[in-house]
Amino acid sequence: MPRKPAQREAIGAAPRLYYGDNLDSFRKHIPDESVDLCYIDPPFNSKRTYNQIYNRIGAEDRAQAQAFIDTWTWDEEANIGLEEIIVNGEGRFPVQTVELIKGLVNVLGKDSLLAYLISITLRLVEIHRVLKPTGSFYLHCDPTASHYLKIVLDGIFCSQGGEFVNEIIWCYSQGGKSKRHFGRKHDVLFWFSKNKDYAFYPDSVRLPLTPHKQDPTGKNFGGRMGMDENGREYVEKWGTGKKKLYRYYLDHGKLPEDWWIDINSIQADANERLGYPTQKPEALLERIIEATTEEGHMVLDAYCGCGTTIAVAQRLHRSWIGMDITFQSVSLVLKRLEDTFGKTVADEVKLTGVPRDMESAIALAHKKDDRLRKEFEKWAVLTYTMNRAVINEKKGADAGIDGTVYFLSSPTESDKMVFQVKSGKVGRGDIAKLNSDRQREGAALATLITLEESTSGMCSEAKGLGNYKHQLTGQNHAVVQIITVKEIIEGHKRLDLPLSVEALKAAPKQPPKSEQQELWKRTRESGD
Repeated sequence: MPRKPAQREAIGAAPRLYYGDNLDSFRKHIPDESVDLCYIDPPFNSKRTYNQIYNRIGAEDRAQAQAFIDTWTWDEEANIGLEEIIVNGEGRFPVQTVELIKGLVNVLGKDSLLAYLISITLRLVEIHRVLKPTGSFYLHCDPTASHYLKIVLDGIFCSQGGEFVNEIIWCYSQGGKSKRHFGRKHDVLFWFSKNKDYAFYPDSVRLPLTPHKQDPTGKNFGGRMGMDENGREYVEKWGTGKKKLYRYYLDHGKLPEDWWIDINSIQADANERLGYPTQKPEALLERIIEATTEEGHMVLDAYCGCGTTIAVAQRLHRSWIGMDITFQSVSLVLKRLEDTFGKTVADEVKLTGVPRDMESAIALAHKKDDRLRKEFEKWAVLTYTMNRAVINEKKGADAGIDGTVYFLSSPTESDKMVFQVKSGKVGRGDIAKLNSDRQREGAALATLITLEESTSGMCSEAKGLGNYKHQLTGQNHAVVQIITVKEIIEGHKRLDLPLSVEALKAAPKQPPKSEQQELWKRTRESGD
């Protein structure tokens, strides 16, 4: 039986950022046929752990925190997803998709690869649903699973009137190379359209043509160069019998082929590099967005990470929707928007899924999903520090510290405050333990963020530890402070220390379009 259409909010022009599982966000919030372009750069099933790199602080090594784990296992979530596809009770999945997944169970067995493919399939079906009839979808992947993903996409898009448009090979040279095999230096982008009549704007992404060296007869590109009555240079190609086959003008440019070697990965010293482990260059997203959308069109990235798609869409005057399952990414996107476009733009973003009241904060704290085990702690620390803290992922001896922030203690020196977050019962002993952790870490200050209200014993213990007088502001701060989640949510309480070093590299302010696009723009203008 076909499923009944869900009641979802209307999508307006205001930018939207959804925190949480993107499958839930799609099903609860995104209407049918409301998106012009969807690009995703999901995990690749690479079986690696990726870390966010923080700024170097003093002589210390650069801190790292886990951004995401790209390792999949066959678990209860995979079982539920498999059953949903095979039973297809709500009619979400094309018959071809159902039969494909059944076949893959027999071929692959219930292992990590199948778990990955089921997770992606559930989301690809929703992406197809939300695309407009003229919409396009780009899936960014690598050879780890690209061959399987292609047949999944064929089953979802081509079976419903869509079209496989291109397999784009993005080549780059950044990073080390193995001595055991040829360097693995390319990613794959699959471009599918919702229908055969899809939006495409080739003039927005043309590259300049440069004439090759001519031979003595004036031949070029296998033809002859010339200039028309308006002074435009061209090349004419002739066939046998002096039959002119075609003429093309140098200032008209050419469309990129389906192998892209002119956009490199982000270099270590690049201005746009933020330290996010899988960050893609803005030039790559520029080409995709400009080729398949116009100003005002809606762009969606369901795995937005550090927000490259979002930042480029904002700069190119597109509406946008971002989704991510980690608050670390959400906070990074907000900071990137503020750094690049100003606080006003960041404040205009409509956030969904981020705790706005005590009920939603408690719900986040008590989530049983292992993937979200640390999300409450991350949300609490990053919200209180206005996205300026370093999140700690270490275990063992450092388990008591959930985050660190660095502040200016004098005109030339800095110090640090450490954080611990508690979602359960708290008492006087927690203050003593945190103070011990503070001393071990060499921190001047410590803050306990607690979901429960503090007790009189806790306040008494904290008061007995004394105060820290800030040299620059003259203010006294309790050596161990107690902040409740209620104060953060209802009282909007935030850290009031002068920060010395940003934990994350600031994104450049309103960057221009990529150099290659600027070059082409100047070439076009000079030819008119």
